[in-house]
Amino acid sequence: MAGCCQKLGKVFLVVINLIFLLLGLGLLVAGILVKINALSSDVTPALDKIIVAGYKLGELTNNLSVVFIVIGAFITVVSGLGVIGACCKVKWMLIVYTILVLILLIMKIAAVALWFKMRGEFNDSVKKVMVESLDKDYVSDRLNSSNSVSNAWNYIFMTFDCCGVNPVNKTNNDFSMTPWCKKNCTAIPRTCCSGVDQSNYLNAKPECYVNVTKDYNSKGCYQAIQDLIATYGNAFIGISITVIVVEILAVIYAIMICRQDDDN
Repeated sequence: MAGCCQKLGKVFLVVINLIFLLLGLGLLVAGILVKINALSSDVTPALDKIIVAGYKLGELTNNLSVVFIVIGAFITVVSGLGVIGACCKVKWMLIVYTILVLILLIMKIAAVALWFKMRGEFNDSVKKVMVESLDKDYVSDRLNSSNSVSNAWNYIFMTFDCCGVNPVNKTNNDFSMTPWCKKNCTAIPRTCCSGVDQSNYLNAKPECYVNVTKDYNSKGCYQAIQDLIATYGNAFIGISITVIVVEILAVIYAIMICRQDDDN
């Protein structure tokens, strides 16, 4: 009976660690996607004006993406220890594996809790701070102004396919109180036009940024960032909770194998 349980535990631990490997790669890829696709250095000056859960949004999201990348890589290495330790019954590997898995558990629980806190506090007060930042710092629809926050807003418009903070309704938008419009402005910035990037935004068509009749981003950036948090957040939370459950089972079976070896 004991031998049967030991074989079952070994097989289960190997299977769990193969799942570990896939989930670790999933966290690694998700973290890299956020780092590459959502958080360039061009947009972080504007995101850092937004305080969520007591942290700057740009720094917080960047740090969370790095945490998930590190955890994903760590899980991949740890899963190798688990597979070898279980297959070859190497006790010291199983002990190291158990300790590392417990450390991972604490790290992931902290990261998940921080993500839930950030998502829960992304509300109307955050929208107000975004409007205040736009009103204070948006000085030009060019990418080479002397104000880094203004430049970052332009990159946000192009990166997230949004415009202003609230949805754009023709010529009614959030730019009327900005320094840009107090000097000389069009209805909306060129960077709010659909499909433009830093290489061609100056060639945007007047029906977009002057008349606002077509080919412009109507979604507000508050909603765009909220959608981004929800999209990547759901992936992070789903993978992380699954990994936490799998890790608990892995620790239990690793301890079982070690104790059975001691009894033998």
